[in-house]
Amino acid sequence: MDFFFHPSSVAVFGSFKKGAIAYEILRNIVEGGFGGKIIPVNPKGGTVEVGGRTLQIREALDEAVDTAIIAIPAKFVLSLIDEIGPLTRGAVVISAGFSEVGNADLERELVEKAREHGVRIIGPNCAGIFGVLGNFFGSFEVRVKPGGLALISQSGAFGGAALAMGNDEGIGFSAFVSYGNASDLNESDFLEYFADDENTKVIALYIEGVKDGRRFLEALRYAAARKPVIILKAGKSASGAKAAASHTGSLAGSYEIYRAAFRQAGAIEVEEMEELFDAAKVFEMHTRAGKRVAVITNSGGPGVLATDKLERLGLEIAKLSDETVDELRSFLPPQCSLRNPIDLIADADYERYKKTIEVVCRDENVDSLLVICVPPIFLPGEEIARAIIEAECNKPVIVNFMAGELVGDGVELLEERGIKNFSTPERAARALHWLAGR
Repeated sequence: MDFFFHPSSVAVFGSFKKGAIAYEILRNIVEGGFGGKIIPVNPKGGTVEVGGRTLQIREALDEAVDTAIIAIPAKFVLSLIDEIGPLTRGAVVISAGFSEVGNADLERELVEKAREHGVRIIGPNCAGIFGVLGNFFGSFEVRVKPGGLALISQSGAFGGAALAMGNDEGIGFSAFVSYGNASDLNESDFLEYFADDENTKVIALYIEGVKDGRRFLEALRYAAARKPVIILKAGKSASGAKAAASHTGSLAGSYEIYRAAFRQAGAIEVEEMEELFDAAKVFEMHTRAGKRVAVITNSGGPGVLATDKLERLGLEIAKLSDETVDELRSFLPPQCSLRNPIDLIADADYERYKKTIEVVCRDENVDSLLVICVPPIFLPGEEIARAIIEAECNKPVIVNFMAGELVGDGVELLEERGIKNFSTPERAARALHWLAGR
C-alpha cells in the first residue's frame, strides 16, 4: 500500500471553490510540502490558487497517478472509477452516501467496479490519509509533526480530533488513515501494513466494529507481535453499538468478544483518548519495563498520588538497597525522605535531581523511574529538565512536570530531546503500567 501513503503523484477530484472539501484537501497537500505531481480534476476546468501556487484544473485525468482522492457526490463515483480505473492504483473515496445511509448496493457496486480495474479503495465516507514522513497530507484534517505513531481510525471526525490532540500532546505521527465504511481495505489491512512499516513504532486503532472477526484477530496478532498496538473501542454499550451501526454501517457486536480478542492478541486496550495518547507517548520512548518503580519527587503529595496509582495498577514500589540509601544520605539534605518515594523537597535543584536519578538508576532493585517536578517560582523548570536529560541512566525514565505555564519551558526542552511529559502523576503511573505489561 505504499502507493497510498508514499505516492509520487496524486489526483484530487471535486470542487475547488474555497471551503469545498476537495479544495481543502488540495490545500493541505500543497501547503504540506508534497514533492510529487499534483493534479486537480473537475469537468469545468480552469485554475485554482492554493498555497501560493496556481494549478491548472484538468477537465479529466489524462495520465497515470498513484492515488486518486475523490470528493464528489456519491452517485457519480462509480462512473468516475470506471473512467480512471486504468490510470490509478488506489482511490480514497471521501464521499458519503453509501452503506452508512442504507445504500449498501451502491457501495457493493463501487467495490466490484474498482476490482474490475485492479483499483484498491479506502472509504467511502472517510476523511482521507496522511503519509507524514513523505509530506503527503491527503486529507482535510490538521497536519501533524513527523514521528512514530500510525493512527488508524474508522471515524473521520475522531481521527481529526485525535490528530489535533496529538499536536497538543507533542506526539509525532508516521501516518494516518480514516477508512470509513471499509468497503475494500479495512482495519486488518492497515494493521498488517503498519506492522511491517519501519517508520512506525506504535499503532493506534479506533474502531466501532469489524466485519470479519477472524481476519481481524489474525491481523491484530500479527501486528501486536511486532510492535505495540493501542486500541480504543467505541460502541461498547447497547446504545453505542446501535450508534456505531448507523455511523459507518458496521456491526459493533458484543464488547466482551472484542475484549477477549484484544487480550488474546496482546493488544493494549484503553478507555479514552487521553489514555490512547499516553500509551502512544510512552511506547515512542521505550519498548518495555519491569514492575519495580522508583519515584523521585520534589513534592510529597504528587509522590503519594503516584505511589497509590502504581500499586493499584499492580506495579511495585521498589525497595531500595541499603547501599543506595547510604549513597543518597551522603549528599541529600537531612529533611529529604530517602525511602521510596524519594522526596527531594521543594528547593531541589539541577545537581540534586541529576545525582539522585543516577544513584537510583544503578540500584538492581529498580526497573524504571518516575520523576516528578513541581517547580517553585524561584526555580526554573528547564533546570530540572536539563538534569533529567543529562543524567546517566539506562533504564526507562517517565516524567511528570506539573503544572501549566510554570513548567512550559521545561516540558518544551524535554520534548526537544524526545522525552514526553505526562501531566499528572496518575497518567505517568499508567504509562509505566503499559510498559510493564508488554
